[in-house]
Order: sequence, then structure tokens, then C-alpha cells
Amino acid sequence: MALKLNNYKTIAQVVPSSLTVVYTAPTGYTGVVLLGQIANISSTAYEVTLLHRRGGTDTEIVKNFPIAGNDTINLISGKLFLETGDSLVLSGNDATNLKFISSILETIN
Repeated sequence: MALKLNNYKTIAQVVPSSLTVVYTAPTGYTGVVLLGQIANISSTAYEVTLLHRRGGTDTEIVKNFPIAGNDTINLISGKLFLETGDSLVLSGNDATNLKFISSILETIN
């Protein structure tokens, strides 16, 4: 079966309280992260961490970044290219009030 040229993905979920893979670029594709935002729907400030993981090596995009209550942050300015097998890993210090959304274009290698 031939691979489809482009796939569009939206990831929308509550931020996990421990480091968790939220996306991995599939075999044969490069994942282009077009958007990565977190909304804090509480009046209390919380912190988030977002990592790029490649072959067991983690690179922090933001680490323990504070988000004020009732605010939203853009975690990725510009585009982030994830090669096959690369992952986005996310965590926050609240497992209820932080909401993550990301738009990803998977394009064939």
C-alpha cells in the first residue's frame, strides 16, 4: 500500500502530570509541528515542560515554564520538524486544568 503524501493531525488533551509522549512521527514521515499551545483554565498558576526526544536524548523546548491563571502560551514559535521516530514529550504540575493542543502535518519522507 502506498503512503499518503500528507496527513493532518490534531492532538488535544489534558496535560499529563508526568513526562508522557504525546506524539511520535511515524515511519516514512516527517512531522511538522505547526502549533503547540497550552491553556490554563484555572485561576492558579501552573508549570509545564515540553521536550523533543530523539533516540533517548531529550532536549527541553520549555522546562518548568509558568503559565498564569486563565492564560495561554504558545510553546513553539515557528515550525518544529520531527524526523521519523522523534517524539514530543509533555508534562505539567496539574493534571486537570492545563489543556494542550497541537496541529501537525505529517509529510512523506
